[in-house]
Amino acid sequence: MHSILQDKENTIEHRSFFADAIQLELDELSELLSHLEAGEIKAATDLIFAGRQVFCFGAGRSGLALQMAAMRLMHLGLTVFVAGETTTPAIATGDLLIVASASGTSSSVVHAAEVARSNGAAVLAITAQPDSKLATLATARITLKASTKNEYEQRASQQYAGSLFEQAVLLVMDAVFGGAWKAGGRPAEELMRRHANLE
Repeated sequence: MHSILQDKENTIEHRSFFADAIQLELDELSELLSHLEAGEIKAATDLIFAGRQVFCFGAGRSGLALQMAAMRLMHLGLTVFVAGETTTPAIATGDLLIVASASGTSSSVVHAAEVARSNGAAVLAITAQPDSKLATLATARITLKASTKNEYEQRASQQYAGSLFEQAVLLVMDAVFGGAWKAGGRPAEELMRRHANLE
């Protein structure tokens, strides 16, 4: 009986921790999104849909969030590539590189932005540091007021490492997609015809 009661108490406690964690994520995302600058979002959206080809790149979880964004932009009919994939072509004039780095100093991401600019492409940087090296290379940027993974004092988030930034990258890019989809008035069935069918 003691074991059953203890298990029940542990389950209730676990549910409480889980609910608290979810609420923290929702609260922090709501706060971050309330500080987005409309001008930055418009400039970023205009740049995305003006690009001849769109390339996405980021390190770690930020890169994974941009891979998800790349899929949605492909559904809209854009020509989209994920940098680093075997079949990704060279970036050139008229193209756009979308990069994400909370610190704005990730060496591989900064290098990709430098290569893009040197080849005449535009760069959209999603970062938490508007004065970073990456931000200075950007044609346009989206500033997310989140912590970087190496900040331990005066953090903008109580979540671990760069979790808030990475969550926000996905939400913001999904919102860019959603806004463009609704504005275009195309049915979901049309977009879904572009979805991968070799899975």
